[in-house]
Amino acid sequence: MSDFAEFQARGRAALLSGRATHDVPMVEGARRWGAAAVLRPQREIADRLTELAGTIEAPGHWVHGGPALHVTLRSLEPYRARIPEDDPLRRAYAAALAEAADGLPRARVRLRGVSPHQGGVLVCGHPEDDTLVTLWKRFAHALESRGVRDLEHGRVRDRWYVSLVHFAAPLADPRRLVAWCDAHADVALGTAELATAEIVQFVHTGTGIRVEALERARLDGDGGTPPRPPALG
Repeated sequence: MSDFAEFQARGRAALLSGRATHDVPMVEGARRWGAAAVLRPQREIADRLTELAGTIEAPGHWVHGGPALHVTLRSLEPYRARIPEDDPLRRAYAAALAEAADGLPRARVRLRGVSPHQGGVLVCGHPEDDTLVTLWKRFAHALESRGVRDLEHGRVRDRWYVSLVHFAAPLADPRRLVAWCDAHADVALGTAELATAEIVQFVHTGTGIRVEALERARLDGDGGTPPRPPALG
């Protein structure tokens, strides 16, 4: 169970003590912003998040909205500018995601509270069912069974969130940003129903990030145990 109160306190302290970090435009082989598995909020929830992000005074930083908003399930690889359809890793990611999603219902995540952290600002996610955790575990197992290396080195994801801002330069006024976060520390944005898991690639637009879908798997089951795939050989 994630403790966002502690996370918020650490984030505030980091920014107020000048320990903010920032991203730079992606380059081939960079550790951050490589292909990832994500779920994206839709419709009214995405609109509310976009509207909220638009009220942050963060010139020069990557402010996210619309289809760029996402919940990360797993980071998959270092950055590659091009991942063709017949790429062996892409095909393995797609098969693993389809296997993991099979039979699962859509994930319900209550979005409430804003938190600063060293590298940006996020909205806290509070799962209302077991779908995200189950999907994460199944996906990790399906990747391992296909020989895909673990970029996250065994990290257990127990904190779910949607990023509103990634810092792209040193912070000019951290106190002002922290004050904005404090004012929205308990803002309620509703419950997102996440019905599609995706393998995506991130593209720097010059002023922010665009998220491009490579593969998709629907979460439209009843939550039952999916059939075991036939053995090879």
